[in-house]
Amino acid sequence: MTRKIKAIVLIPIILLVVGYKDISAPRPYPFPALAAFPRMPVAAANPVTIEGAELGRYLFYDTILSRGRNMSCASCHKQAYAFSDAPNQFSTGNNRVKQTRNTPALFNLAWYPALFWDGRAASIEEQALHPVSDHNEMNLLWPDAVRRVAASPLYIQMFTQAFGNVPIDSTLIARAIGQFERTLLSYRSKYDQLESGKAVLTKEEADGFVLVNDMTKGDCLHCHTTDADALGTTMKYSNNGLDEIADVAKYKDKGRGGITKNTAENGWFKIPSLRNVAITAPYMHDGRFKTLEAVLEFYSSGVKHAINVDSKMGFAHQGGNKLTKEEQKKIIAFLRTMTDAAFITDPAFSNPFAKRKSRTFAK
Repeated sequence: MTRKIKAIVLIPIILLVVGYKDISAPRPYPFPALAAFPRMPVAAANPVTIEGAELGRYLFYDTILSRGRNMSCASCHKQAYAFSDAPNQFSTGNNRVKQTRNTPALFNLAWYPALFWDGRAASIEEQALHPVSDHNEMNLLWPDAVRRVAASPLYIQMFTQAFGNVPIDSTLIARAIGQFERTLLSYRSKYDQLESGKAVLTKEEADGFVLVNDMTKGDCLHCHTTDADALGTTMKYSNNGLDEIADVAKYKDKGRGGITKNTAENGWFKIPSLRNVAITAPYMHDGRFKTLEAVLEFYSSGVKHAINVDSKMGFAHQGGNKLTKEEQKKIIAFLRTMTDAAFITDPAFSNPFAKRKSRTFAK
């Protein structure tokens, strides 16, 4: 009789423990359905959760990760400009040194096989590790960054909720930031509403769309996808004829070639997305063009002869595609339809310290 009672008593206790474990587990992040996008790659080693993404948001905006506690990831990646550093040509690091390349915008990163203009980082998480310890960026050794974060009771709680009871280290910090950055999805522009039948382009915008995808006109489609693929980029690397170069060894910034050590890829840089392009000026890896008008004029009449210019630049031999001013205006009108106002104002991506006096959890 006694044994039976014990068994009956033990069963609800076991269920209670199991139930508690399930409740405290991090919850999968509810990504929206994206009909016009390719299938989103899933990071098996770092699945995105609600708790992990929220932790990453705090770390992204926290000055705790810079040596002088005076800047965060968001200092150079501003939500109002699609997480670029517009209108700055080059961002300024913790030690007041200017960077040598324009700061890329951050959105739809889950599809990118590599990050940075030269593709040096093979994942979002690897990219997140770089700026913290870089001398010319946030300039903080990772052991010091870990000690700062691990000393915060609130961060200890958030890391436990996101990853369980494991020691905080640089890998976990990068994973949290990576989860937040994977949630930065831009998919609610007028261009996207067109794809879903909720908006109609003006004649000028529609003409611009046609010009972008016309191989005898804009000829943009080989690098910047906008028809049946909403990413706005092939995510590959290209030399688009910015400079007159007859010898591949003469490139001052070797770009992709500096990473692969393949000299044929010197001067190649990652092809950026056309999404939000109207709010991420200046343009190109070195920010040399201040306006979209300057960019369109370059592609029309300013393309230089480079020994390894992209073979897809069909008009390179004549210095550009010779678009008229009216055609350029129409293309810019279409490009403006790709500005995602919902993305750049979404509270889910905003500064969690905005209502606090401090920009960090740490003292």
